[in-house]
Amino acid sequence: MILVFGGWALGPAPFLRLSGGQDVLFVDDYRQLDDPLTELRAFDHITLVAFSFGVAAAAHWMSMTGTRPARSVAISGTLFPADPERGIAPDIIRATAEGLSAASFAKFCLRAGLGSPAPDLDIESARTELLSVLDRGPAPETAFDRIWIPQKDRIIPTAAQELAWTRQREAVCHIPGPHVPFRVGQSWAEWIE
Repeated sequence: MILVFGGWALGPAPFLRLSGGQDVLFVDDYRQLDDPLTELRAFDHITLVAFSFGVAAAAHWMSMTGTRPARSVAISGTLFPADPERGIAPDIIRATAEGLSAASFAKFCLRAGLGSPAPDLDIESARTELLSVLDRGPAPETAFDRIWIPQKDRIIPTAAQELAWTRQREAVCHIPGPHVPFRVGQSWAEWIE
C-alpha cells in the first residue's frame, strides 16, 4: 500500500501520471489530522509518500496516531510549512487564504507546474485548510528515508527546503523541475526507491 498525503487543494491530479500496480490510499484534507485510517490495517507493508504541505501533515498524523510506515518519502515539502526560512512565509499563506478565488487558484496551479487544468476547488474548505496549517505550526521532527527537492520550486522555495532538511541531508536528492515534479511515464517505484 502506498499512503499518499497530497498537497494543498490539488487533489490526486499531480499523481495521475504515475504508473504501477500498488494499492494507493490518498489523503488531502488537513483541517483535522486525527483519522486513524483503519483501512491501513489490511496491509502488511505501507510506504508513505508525502507531498508539499502533506509532508508536515503526515508527520503530525504519524505523531498523533503512532503509525509508522515501513518506508517514508518526502517530496517538495518540509516539516515547517508556515516558516519564513524553512517553508512558506506565514504572511504569504495568510494572504493566499484571504484572497483565494478560482482565478488565484489557477495561478497557483500554474506556478506549481501542475501541467493540467486546476482541479475543482471548494474555496471555503481550502481557505480553512490553509488557516489550519498556520495554526498547527511545525511538525514534530520526523525522519524520512528519501527527500526529493525540486530545483525550480516556485511554491516552497528550493533554498527553504534545503535549509529545512539540513539534519537529514543524507536522505536528500535534488531533482530538476517544478513543485509538482511528476512526469508522464514515471512509476511510483521511481519515487519510493
